[in-house]
Amino acid sequence: MSSGSSPARTPEVEVEVRLDLDAHGPTINANIYGHFAEHLGRCIYEGIWVGEDSTIPNTRGIRNDVVQALRDLKVPVLRWPGGCFADEYHWKDGIGPRAQRPSMLNTHWGGVLENNHFGTHEFMDLCEQIGAEPYVCGNVGSGSVQEMMEWVEYMTLDAESPMASQRRQNGRSSAWKLRYFGVGNESWGCGGNMRPEYYADVYRRYATFVKRYSGNPLQRIACGASGFDFAWTEVLMISFKSAGSASHLARFITSIRAGPANLASTATLT
Repeated sequence: MSSGSSPARTPEVEVEVRLDLDAHGPTINANIYGHFAEHLGRCIYEGIWVGEDSTIPNTRGIRNDVVQALRDLKVPVLRWPGGCFADEYHWKDGIGPRAQRPSMLNTHWGGVLENNHFGTHEFMDLCEQIGAEPYVCGNVGSGSVQEMMEWVEYMTLDAESPMASQRRQNGRSSAWKLRYFGVGNESWGCGGNMRPEYYADVYRRYATFVKRYSGNPLQRIACGASGFDFAWTEVLMISFKSAGSASHLARFITSIRAGPANLASTATLT
């Protein structure tokens, strides 16, 4: 092309685009919109739980306005009891007659004394009221293998056993359907300050006793990395590949939303 001459024009091409509105595209997994309820500030007490004698309108102690707000959000899965709180929570303190439940000190969030009136039965009731899948996180940091094993038995076994009998005595005849169970929370930090190699072994031990009872489709969820700690993820994936013990890794991305419950959206499954 000589100096000063115009560039050659590209020939015009007619393009036809067709949209097939009946074709099915990729499905977005609803669990990425999961929520998380921890004993942090007023999230549980006052935010969700006010007790049956409260002047605030409630159903079995759970606030009606919060239930409606969460139903409107169409929360697919709700994770509880934490968060850092999960690795100090001992589930047997939160069952049975509320007046007889021992109190506990919440050392992670404000050092407040909690009466344990919101426990397993109340959480499962909340999930049923809002139409969400329950996601329970077990205590690895300060709890025992037996404690975790018995919690799963208590919630999901329909047959005769000491834990199932205790559940019936506490007012729930049939077992709950529990799809998601987390084996520890933030084990690289508040859940025990573990190295990935150590947690991988601890997870495999605990997960062995997180059993699938009565046809319950339980999926075991391991503690995922903090942010972009790819080394943690790699160690766990190699360990789980050889053992075949994990269904998911929990991904920790926290955001606080305004409102009476202050729910943090951290229940993403990957």
